[in-house]
Amino acid sequence: MRRLALTLLAGACLLAQGGAAAAQQATEAAQRPARGAEAESRTGAQPEKTSPRGERAASNKVSDADIATAPIAEVAKTSRHTATVGGKTIPYTATAGTLTLRDDEGKPIASMFYVAYVTDRAKGEADRPVTFLYNGGPGSSSMWLHMGSFGPVRVITNAPNPASPGPFKVVNNNDSLLDKSDLVFLDAIGAGYSRPLGDTPGKTFWGVDQDIDAFAKGISRYITLNHRWNSPKFIFGESYGTTRSAGLAYALQDRGVMLNGVLILSSILNYGTRDAGFDHIYQTYLPSYAVTAAYHHKLAKDPADMNAFLQEVRDFANGPYVAALAKGSNISEAELDSVARQMSAYTGLSVDFLKRSDLRVDLSRFRKELLRDQRRTVGRYDSRFTAIDVDAAGESPEYDASDVQVSGPFIASLHDYLGRELGYTTDLDYRPSGQGINQAWDWKHKPPGAQRAQNVADTALDLSAAMRQNPKLKLYSLNGLYDMATPFFGTEYDISHMQLDPTLKGNVRFAYYPSGHMVYLNPQALTQMKGDVAKFYDDAK
Repeated sequence: MRRLALTLLAGACLLAQGGAAAAQQATEAAQRPARGAEAESRTGAQPEKTSPRGERAASNKVSDADIATAPIAEVAKTSRHTATVGGKTIPYTATAGTLTLRDDEGKPIASMFYVAYVTDRAKGEADRPVTFLYNGGPGSSSMWLHMGSFGPVRVITNAPNPASPGPFKVVNNNDSLLDKSDLVFLDAIGAGYSRPLGDTPGKTFWGVDQDIDAFAKGISRYITLNHRWNSPKFIFGESYGTTRSAGLAYALQDRGVMLNGVLILSSILNYGTRDAGFDHIYQTYLPSYAVTAAYHHKLAKDPADMNAFLQEVRDFANGPYVAALAKGSNISEAELDSVARQMSAYTGLSVDFLKRSDLRVDLSRFRKELLRDQRRTVGRYDSRFTAIDVDAAGESPEYDASDVQVSGPFIASLHDYLGRELGYTTDLDYRPSGQGINQAWDWKHKPPGAQRAQNVADTALDLSAAMRQNPKLKLYSLNGLYDMATPFFGTEYDISHMQLDPTLKGNVRFAYYPSGHMVYLNPQALTQMKGDVAKFYDDAK
């Protein structure tokens, strides 16, 4: 079209100059196919031009039917499989499909993609638990949990070793949770195959409260569609998915969906503590810095007892360190020197560097500085990973090895698995993370009983309210020691400040694993976590 327009313009110019014949020749030339087009017709492209689709393509016109959209009518593609878990064969039905979310007037506003695994149940047998699982982002699909954690199959990984090139292996998951619960993996709207419908904009779902509402609608729809209202119910969120879970527990309960348990993996419940001007984030990172330094042998000597060492660091962070931070510029030289020397002993960073950093070491600077003498940086999602930067003298890492070195196997394996094993096909692209969602996120949140919204979400308040109103609700916090995206000490702080009554503290338990943000990437840690979670289910039903 551009070539035609330019040539017609040339013809018009000639006409204006009185060259009508030349203009006519230019127009005829524009209507003749170029050599490339002639070559295409000889290789078989010409017949396509005679079809309606070919004619539309030739004139650059695309009809609504040509645009890939999510279905309004709910889709369910089922298939039969077996899994072996703990030496036991478990027959199950896999369903890859969509849930249609509607507004209060019944208008369809979104299609939420899910994959469910439901085991066979004998007639008259009690309802099995059902667990809803999702990742975070915000704006991430459930690809990571789906293909790496408790589903019936998993991608072979061996963190902290880098992934090997394809073909990638998807194998039976002996640590699947399918022996304890049916599993439903949900994609956030705008991620995976989940999409807004019709004229509903994506921003309708891209915010703390908007997202909680969407997942409450999706879960409610699933349990209605599949007659699971009377089943024991659990939610399992990772990373930002834990922020969602804390608010979702209250939102579901407020709609009559009572939960038995909430599992939060690699948590962040209060984003307000990360605002600029607050020192709390430095306090919560200190134990993560210490365990990372110990792993990379940057301490004067390796800790003989890691648990005891980390408790010592916690005590220092809650005592002398937080007191020093609170004094700001009023701290004395003697106290500054004393605290810097103790921090150096725990983190492997030099006293001089810590003083020049004013005792406040941002995560990116720690990741760059710890192994600077080796021209290496450490990972954010898993600080056991190391990377090589071009500029060893830089201020911050150029990339996160614990992210880029594991994404490829998951993305490739999920696409292959959905189509080849589950038989689910669509013209939509599967989005591991939704485009622009994180940047467009609305962080405001209105907790229960509040008159106005917080500017930055603290959904621990919602979870606290849910646990007070449902005193049987159990909470399990699962943590990777080498996770520096959501440090475990910060999670401990958030949960300890939920102001739970002493009678409810027994409903909360913690677990720690020698792994990173995605604990399940380490096969040994996955096995340990499965054992812990299985016991939690037995206790929470």
